[in-house]
Amino acid sequence: MFKNLTMLTDLYQLTMINGYFKKNTHEDIAVFDVFFRKNVCEGGYTITCGIDEVVDYIKSLKFSDSDLEYLKSLDLFEDDFLKFLKDFKFTGDIYAVEDGTIMFPNEPILVVKAPLYQAQLIETAMLSIVNFMTLIATKSSRVCNAAKGDAVLEFGLRRAQGPEAGLYGAKAAVIGGCLGTSNVLAGKLFDVPVAGTHAHSWVQKFDTELEAFRAYADIYPDNCLLLIDTYNVLDSGIKNAITVFDELKAKGHKPVGVRLDSGDLTYLSREVRKKLDEAGYNDAKITASNDLDEYTITALKQEGASIDSWGVGTKLITSYDYPSLGGVYKLAAVSDVNGNLEPKIKISENPEKINNPGFKKVIRIYNSFGKAEADLIMLNDEYIDTTKPLELFDPVYTWKRKLFENYSVREMLSPLFINGEYVRTKKKVYEIRDYANRELKSMWDQYKRIKNPHVYKVDLSYKLWNLKNDMVASKKKN
Repeated sequence: MFKNLTMLTDLYQLTMINGYFKKNTHEDIAVFDVFFRKNVCEGGYTITCGIDEVVDYIKSLKFSDSDLEYLKSLDLFEDDFLKFLKDFKFTGDIYAVEDGTIMFPNEPILVVKAPLYQAQLIETAMLSIVNFMTLIATKSSRVCNAAKGDAVLEFGLRRAQGPEAGLYGAKAAVIGGCLGTSNVLAGKLFDVPVAGTHAHSWVQKFDTELEAFRAYADIYPDNCLLLIDTYNVLDSGIKNAITVFDELKAKGHKPVGVRLDSGDLTYLSREVRKKLDEAGYNDAKITASNDLDEYTITALKQEGASIDSWGVGTKLITSYDYPSLGGVYKLAAVSDVNGNLEPKIKISENPEKINNPGFKKVIRIYNSFGKAEADLIMLNDEYIDTTKPLELFDPVYTWKRKLFENYSVREMLSPLFINGEYVRTKKKVYEIRDYANRELKSMWDQYKRIKNPHVYKVDLSYKLWNLKNDMVASKKKN
């Protein structure tokens, strides 16, 4: 879906690649992890999204002649390096979770194992794609969870931070749980439902509100949802809507409902519901919009608002209160002179920024009822024997331990590219959304709370914990 984004990278990626090339280490195999350090909106989980777009990006990697001409003009790179880039092709391995997978801080969601120069180049674009789409998918999930089964529609295109953010944000929002989008191009490209009726300008164009409603109903008699707050909801909007609904009913058509886009949504929706019911339109739906998010929807439902569906725009497509996921791409291992992978670690004064070294995998532990209980980050050569009890311990507060019996495990990462070849089959957006819903159902409710969620257990295997601590101690001595 993406156009060629080979040059969508930070300059230091290319200067480093050039340095590796000059030092003849560019073909060394490197392992990089993609992970995030905090859940979106300080919530209890994060829904991974953008893996399919990473696939499109990797498949299209190729420096054009104009790319190479531009790089030459920077006076940073010699001809031998530019000639080397001309034949660039990704030949490595990538392991990833599925789009729609729930993941947690510090867990690899993608692992790249490739020649160093290839792994280095793809960092920036890969993070740009996954950070944004994961952010919006998770924000959407939180909004949909707050709606408690009501339909939620993504209405944010005009407020998105650019056309591609609006497009791929709409896809991510549907994966996160929205039933559809107002974005027509997203509907076409991703085969998802589109929704929308008319704006205030339609009503303003006519001499009267009633005339505007009649005109709309005449054109769309079986899809008549009227925006009733252009002038006054209770004095004119709902009265005129009911007049038009009566006219539609007399012609054998069933109105869809009304939309509120301003004012006290709790009070107005209750009053509108009474008037619709009194007029015999118990099935007519009330849709609300107007700067909604998970917190507003939660409050409106607690107040007893009579709202059936929600159009959520700005605060969803921009993740208004939490504008960046902050995912990172960290070196975890490099091949030594014998071709063996040597673990690498970054030391920091901030303990949370010390990465987990080595070529790793993530295991999810489920109880006998299929509920997720904990995740375990392990070295790739480790194995769990599910016929035996499994003890996990907190990697910081090591005295906190939990013993699992009668459990099952699932390996979260699976091959995406092997030797540069894509080895999966893409799913449709609604298949991904259904999978994300199943993921949510496997999580206990305490992890899905909008505020102050319980912290899900993510532990390290004994082998990885010992490796990390030994490497930290060794680095400190140096």
